[in-house]
Amino acid sequence: MKRNIEIKAHFADLQRGHHVARDIGAVLHGIERQRDTYFRVANGRLKLRERWPLDSSGVLQEPSASQLIWYQRPDDAHARASDYSLIVVENGSELRDVLAGALGVTVEVVKLRVIHLHDNVRIHLDDVTGLGKFLEFEAIVDECCDEAAARVKLDKLVSEFQLSPDCVIAGSYSDLLRC
Repeated sequence: MKRNIEIKAHFADLQRGHHVARDIGAVLHGIERQRDTYFRVANGRLKLRERWPLDSSGVLQEPSASQLIWYQRPDDAHARASDYSLIVVENGSELRDVLAGALGVTVEVVKLRVIHLHDNVRIHLDDVTGLGKFLEFEAIVDECCDEAAARVKLDKLVSEFQLSPDCVIAGSYSDLLRC
């Protein structure tokens, strides 16, 4: 199982977010439309992420491989550990149909996500349909970066992006959509 430390917050000015990411030396990794379908499960969260990259002119391309992701994390409004498993799936739409029939769907989250990479941290600038604009940091915990170091990286990014504590959200986009 893999682990990251993450924080998610409301962030109305995505353009400013792009500028801050560039100014701190983050590298643009990609822009994609994503649909996360959440399924009913007894423990944690299970979602199928279908992805459609956008080219440099903003045109949707053929779908990328989908990802089946199971994760567990507390719903805390601060940096929190997330333990997850991820499997790459070639035919996401067929798997979505199978899992929907077997488990049932709780919610679908559709978003436009811009992904920047900076010092072992994924910076996501998200425009989520029906919810608004968000910023998410995911610091990868691995042999090069333990949990304490990951939290230090997030603290620095929170400062760089000037996130206020009242903007941080505890749950996931799926939780916000079900409210």
